[in-house]
Amino acid sequence: MTLFVWGYLPEYEKERDDILDAVDTVFRSGRLVLGPSVQAFEEEFAAYHGVPHCVGVDNGTNAIVLGLRALGVGAGDEVITVSNTAAPTVVAIDAVGATPVFADIDPDTYLMNVEQVAALVTDRTRCIVAVHLYGQCVDMAPLEAIAAEHDLPILEDCAQAHGARHHGRIAGSMGQVAAFSFYPTKVLGAYGDGGATMTRDAEVDANLRRLRYYGMESQYYVVSTPGYNSRLDEVQAEILRRKLTRLDDYIARRRVIAARYAEAFAGTDLVTPKTAPGNDHVYYVHVVRHPKRDRILEALKAHDIVLNISYPWPVHTQSGFAHLGYRKGSLPVTERVADEIFSLPMYASLSDIDQERVIDTLRGVLAKV
Repeated sequence: MTLFVWGYLPEYEKERDDILDAVDTVFRSGRLVLGPSVQAFEEEFAAYHGVPHCVGVDNGTNAIVLGLRALGVGAGDEVITVSNTAAPTVVAIDAVGATPVFADIDPDTYLMNVEQVAALVTDRTRCIVAVHLYGQCVDMAPLEAIAAEHDLPILEDCAQAHGARHHGRIAGSMGQVAAFSFYPTKVLGAYGDGGATMTRDAEVDANLRRLRYYGMESQYYVVSTPGYNSRLDEVQAEILRRKLTRLDDYIARRRVIAARYAEAFAGTDLVTPKTAPGNDHVYYVHVVRHPKRDRILEALKAHDIVLNISYPWPVHTQSGFAHLGYRKGSLPVTERVADEIFSLPMYASLSDIDQERVIDTLRGVLAKV
């Protein structure tokens, strides 16, 4: 049987009764759009983070779009972020008419190199998007100092960091706005698309609620700026409510899996994840690194183990963003890392037997490449 990097079906088999009960609960409620499940999930997800306001939206990309718009970011503005991220982070910046400006990354954690950010600030900069990548947080204290000096808001992209903590602060509680994705593979994943925005600011919260609902506060009347149809689905909200109660268990299991990988590959030339000081990693993906990455992946395929690369093409190298004017070599660490990283299977329902199969096979491959 082919083993892939993601494991949707084992989780579903384990939680099937609860998931189907969630669907039935919504279908029997008589409220299919912005009903009690969305409201309850918003309250519970906000409480989990110790933040007063959460707005459920249709996906993680639009969570960033709405977050940027709620902060007043628009055409002609610049937003500082990284190129080592899923393209939707940057697609969202482009969608509001702003220009992404990229910092390079740390060679050990693959997170934003915060030391480069101050030099990227111009009179057009309106926001910093801190991408908490792979399951751990950006170094926030120096980033917050830069943002405060230049009066810039920080939007946390928490799509890959549900439950991660930085010096005790949970991802999503540190910026002016936070954006979450509940894509099915996430640490907290829905059974389809879903997202949320989070803020401590009541005015920003009100703006976010209008933006996700066409710009309306009540039915049929657009109050000010036209918005979108970006509502979190009621079924997905009810499923997420159930799964939120298990989030800490998912994280604990991921950490067990990560520890087993670390022990298994100690002493080999495979570079395993490094956790930055003060971070509590949740291992959304388990990104490893090797200079012979492509040969390793091909060898693993011969053993029916198909692994993913997060991400093989930095955003600034993709043809859709050629207009930004970045040339090869402009972000050297980002580009070098992209040629060497790949992800080992990492999901809470990964069995010990399947993990041992990956470990034994990969150790054999490493001995030969």
